[in-house]
Amino acid sequence: MADKKLIEDIVMQVLTEMGFDGISAADTEKITEAVIESNKAETLTDITSKESKAKPLLKNPEDMDALVRMKSKTPARIGVGRAGGRLNTQTMLTLRADHAAAKDAVFTDVSSDVLDRLGLFTVTTKCCDKNTFLTRPDLGRSFSDETLAEIRSKCRANPDVQVYLSDGLSSTAINANAEKILPAIIDGLMSRGITVGTPFFVRFGRVGAQDVIAGALGAKVVCVLIGERPGLATAESMSAYIAYDVKVGMPEARRTVVSNIHKGGIAAVEAGAYIAELIEKILKEKKSGVDLAG
Repeated sequence: MADKKLIEDIVMQVLTEMGFDGISAADTEKITEAVIESNKAETLTDITSKESKAKPLLKNPEDMDALVRMKSKTPARIGVGRAGGRLNTQTMLTLRADHAAAKDAVFTDVSSDVLDRLGLFTVTTKCCDKNTFLTRPDLGRSFSDETLAEIRSKCRANPDVQVYLSDGLSSTAINANAEKILPAIIDGLMSRGITVGTPFFVRFGRVGAQDVIAGALGAKVVCVLIGERPGLATAESMSAYIAYDVKVGMPEARRTVVSNIHKGGIAAVEAGAYIAELIEKILKEKKSGVDLAG
């Protein structure tokens, strides 16, 4: 009934905007019922789904089978066809939907339910809001003295590895992957006899915040799981930035990165197992980034 009342309110609003102020309650009821029945008869398709995007929109391709195989291998927008000199309607709507998902990933917050289920406490960088975070990357790499004191008081000191999460540029990535990847990493490290610090969440955080956290907690290795800048292929991509003997101002080349962690790339559980193995190697070799690759 709640859905029916909502539809009825929308019908009334539309009719009012169209100038039908004097329409009777009975007629409004009939229109509402017609809308409900129409919705029941239609099956709505999620045009952003993998299945929908896999269908070629190009009319009369030279080799349809080859085009279908090609589209199954990439999320790139190929075989989309056109309407005159423009994109066709479905392609344009899909672009707008994907763009909306990317904007939401940047501007929304990580779900408190996800953080609660993982048992993470939250600290914030020197950014006071999302706009500051986006326009002042430097503030997203630093903390107030009070926040650093809180981190020290709540976290284990001098662990082999400190793992934490941060929203970065995609809260959606944290919501989608955190509950699968964090336990996989921690269990993988502990099974190898590696001591793990207290995990937590950094709001409005940039990758460079890990340098400050390493100094505050004395960890040999710091791993931040952070949301990456969303694109039109996915808004759920997370990366792990891992570094040994972290120092403020160190070259970016000293960070080892595991990227494209999402359901269409490296699955979160698989990435977690790999990251635990990689951290074990970093601790053994006592180096990370390009030094480790060499």
